[in-house]
Amino acid sequence: SGSTGLPKGVMVEHRGLCNYLSWASAAYAPVKSAIVSSSFSVDATVTSLYTPLLNGGVVHLLPEREGVDGLNRRLSSPECSMVKITPTHMGALAQNIIPGGLRSSLDLFVIGGEMLSPSTVRQWRQARPHLRMVNEYGPTETVVGCMMYSVDEEFNLTQTVPIGRPIWNTQIYLLDRYGQP
Repeated sequence: SGSTGLPKGVMVEHRGLCNYLSWASAAYAPVKSAIVSSSFSVDATVTSLYTPLLNGGVVHLLPEREGVDGLNRRLSSPECSMVKITPTHMGALAQNIIPGGLRSSLDLFVIGGEMLSPSTVRQWRQARPHLRMVNEYGPTETVVGCMMYSVDEEFNLTQTVPIGRPIWNTQIYLLDRYGQP
């Protein structure tokens, strides 16, 4: 668990998974191909594994042992249109890829798992001004993501990157530390 650091079991209902994948297929279309760079046990893998397949696309599995360097090599080839990634990995990739230029068909970063900083957005905007970046937020209990914010090209790079609005068929309740609205 990211919040406690202790392992926890989470029951995720199929209807939540179906809702998320239906939404992601429409929101991220057309996804021609994606790289799966995370373990199958991580909920974020759902996006990069199933979204392309539901759209008739291709999935490229990156062995875990290849890490950021392997992802760097894959992104430098013309075979990937979407990557689901954490802001930390985006920063590491920026240091490795951006200086040499990114020769790729990459259209979309779906970003989640941590807070997205304006400096990371700035790095990628300078290198790839038209790259679509979507900040997706959601704890494991919501399947993968329950809120999203599309970081547009005119995003003010000094402000905090929002977590966005709820996806289809969801409601978000903001509670204080006492569990009150």
